[in-house]
Amino acid sequence: MGGLLSVGTRALQANQVALQTAGNNIANVNTAGYSRQTVSMGTVQGQYTGSGYIGKGVEVVTIKRELSAFLTTQSALAGATQAADAARAGKLQQLQEIFPGGTNGLGAAVSDMLNAFSDVASAPTDLTARAVVLSRVDETASRMRTASQQLDDFQLGLTQELSQKIDRINDLAKSIASVNELIARALGGGQPPNDLLDRREQLVRDLNQYVQTTSIPADDGTMGIFVAGSRPLVLGNKASTVSLTADAFGVQNQKLAITRDGQTATLDENMLGGGEVPGLLRFQNTDLAEGRNLLGRFTLAVTGSMNEQHSLGLDLDGKVGGNLFSAINISNNVRAGVNNSGTNSITLALSDRTQLVPSEYEVSFSSTTDGAVTRRSDGVKTTFTYNTATGTFGFFNPATGLNDLPTLDGLSLNSAAASNHVAGNSFLVSPFNTSASTIKSEFSSPRALAVASPVAAKAGSANTGTLTLEKLQAQAATTTPTVAFSSPGVTLSFDGAGNFTRSDTGATAPFTSGMVIESVSNISPGWSITLKGVPQNSDTFQVIPQPASHRNTNAGNASAMLDLRDMELFDGAKLTDGYSALIAQVGIRTQSANYAAEVSGAIAANLETDRTGVSGVNLDEEAAKLIQYQQAYQASAKMIQIAQSIFDTLIQTLGR
Repeated sequence: MGGLLSVGTRALQANQVALQTAGNNIANVNTAGYSRQTVSMGTVQGQYTGSGYIGKGVEVVTIKRELSAFLTTQSALAGATQAADAARAGKLQQLQEIFPGGTNGLGAAVSDMLNAFSDVASAPTDLTARAVVLSRVDETASRMRTASQQLDDFQLGLTQELSQKIDRINDLAKSIASVNELIARALGGGQPPNDLLDRREQLVRDLNQYVQTTSIPADDGTMGIFVAGSRPLVLGNKASTVSLTADAFGVQNQKLAITRDGQTATLDENMLGGGEVPGLLRFQNTDLAEGRNLLGRFTLAVTGSMNEQHSLGLDLDGKVGGNLFSAINISNNVRAGVNNSGTNSITLALSDRTQLVPSEYEVSFSSTTDGAVTRRSDGVKTTFTYNTATGTFGFFNPATGLNDLPTLDGLSLNSAAASNHVAGNSFLVSPFNTSASTIKSEFSSPRALAVASPVAAKAGSANTGTLTLEKLQAQAATTTPTVAFSSPGVTLSFDGAGNFTRSDTGATAPFTSGMVIESVSNISPGWSITLKGVPQNSDTFQVIPQPASHRNTNAGNASAMLDLRDMELFDGAKLTDGYSALIAQVGIRTQSANYAAEVSGAIAANLETDRTGVSGVNLDEEAAKLIQYQQAYQASAKMIQIAQSIFDTLIQTLGR
């Protein structure tokens, strides 16, 4: 009878725990990070008798968390990847808004500015038409500055956002360390502290939203958390601190660093994996940098081309034209590595604006004279040999197999003559970093607009052939100018046999209709003339300085400014298509990032569904368990009632 009562009591207690656990599952159905719990029951060791072992009932062995370690890990990693992709895609969408299309875009401003020269070309002395040009120049400069300022503001906001998320990483790391300590203490009782384990797991999942981690359990029940492969963020009850730091060239907030026991180490960006912080850092260091380089290259190429052409013309007072835009100096856009030794430096110069690539470059020396330049945008590396006598760099030329290229991507690098660089030194070259930030229109006088060409052309009065002028354009000297173009100019004499002779050099060359004939390289201003037709013997064509009497009615330089619209400046694209190419490059990045975010989001959602299929609470299942455990509880109570009835009968019988 005592055994029966004991079995019933144990059964009643065990089923009561099962009912309580099912109720706890139902209560926490919407609790983030909660893992479904189940009661593990075991048979109490039976009592031996001569007739065999008599059962002594049931007992609760433990309360288990339903958990798949594999799915939990995979879900956290997928969530980290999705967070990184979503963060980058969101920022690229914002970057796209800085470069709008349509009438409000920078491209429209440049087109309107160039098109304004058509009215001046039709009426060179019309001060109103000239004033419109200058207003368009000012508007273009304003939009360039505005875009640059928006990028600066974007960078400031991004830095603040990164700082806030890094603070959150540090808070989560401290919380995990605290829970680690509580779990280690609780495990001393011999049973797993399910709620604390759930809490730690949720903290780790939250942490992976900011930076991808690797979790390794320790023998004492604590969990080691590592970032960037093997850097300990949490060990036991101690947490490291992460922070933003400068890169190898002293550029602030470019890298993530971790500090533990007073020692700070910079983390490799390629090892960070997923999470919002790595996603934002990749956007900042690649996408935003390219956006700034695209804007800088566009500004440098457009304003430089217009300044150069305008400086070839003559204004209403016969003066040579000045700059339409403020000149951009890129010579000092070089940073030395923070660990460089010695005092050597590098200066930068623009050689060919049609070859510019929107990128930064890393210059590294392997010896005092040899090294390589790495283009950051695509990782292409070009070797060079430094000429100590001239202070210039010779880049590797695949055509010759020698380091004889004087420029790279339209840029030339120079250093102090006869200086020796130090092996291991490096420099960061940022040609376009500040190009648009200070750009402005240089002057505002309509009379100073130089639309007249400094050169003119006229056919010989005795010409008998069909030779006609197709195009005459002033151009910059191709080498250092040492001779001023002056009267009587240059006469081209034709012999009727398909040849012409120049009066300036005496050289004779074959003539083909439509060919371009240029001035010698050191003449300033230089010129190019295009003649069409068939010349006869003794026909001549003369290129002369613009006569003063024709200066104010001439608009040759205005026509040349209009021709800039078709100049190939941006990877083969025309000047007026340069902004469209800029938008396209940002758009392609945005589209690609959005697609990556969609794919990683779907993968993360599927894995989370699989994880919750194991660990999540199913209300229908728990309701069925409640009925099951209720019936078992009632049966256990009935067993106790029967035992009590037997006991009462026994007492009554003995009392007679």
